[in-house]
Amino acid sequence: MSRNPTRGKVTTAGPAGKLAGHAASGPSQRQLRVAEEVRRVLADLFARTEFRDPDLSDARITVTEVRISPDLKHATAFVARLGRSDVESLLPALKRAAPFLRSRLSSGVRLRQVPEIHFQPDTALDYAMEVDALLKQPDVARDLD
Repeated sequence: MSRNPTRGKVTTAGPAGKLAGHAASGPSQRQLRVAEEVRRVLADLFARTEFRDPDLSDARITVTEVRISPDLKHATAFVARLGRSDVESLLPALKRAAPFLRSRLSSGVRLRQVPEIHFQPDTALDYAMEVDALLKQPDVARDLD
């Protein structure tokens, strides 16, 4: 047993030195719920809002995932362009539009403090297509059979 200096509580170390009662894996239920709500509102904003920025005015953007920090102050939105793979070119425009999107997000999400929005390109589909192409190669297909 050891004393936790920050709170003064007694904790016990479990297997592999992990503290008993503390999950070391993944986000909490609240983080997941808030992240999904932020994703839904952002996707709706991209679908319905006309942007003044010429780089965003004709872009079809989808929000595939949102990850939120444990303190709910920062949200990372993973975005992709519909039908195109050049979403990296839109990241500067999305960064410029982030304050506007955050103000709109405040009316769509019931939180005490609206998280700052950061944008990242979603490369999961590109990675999945690359793996699929590798699996279809004759040498790999032969080994799988």
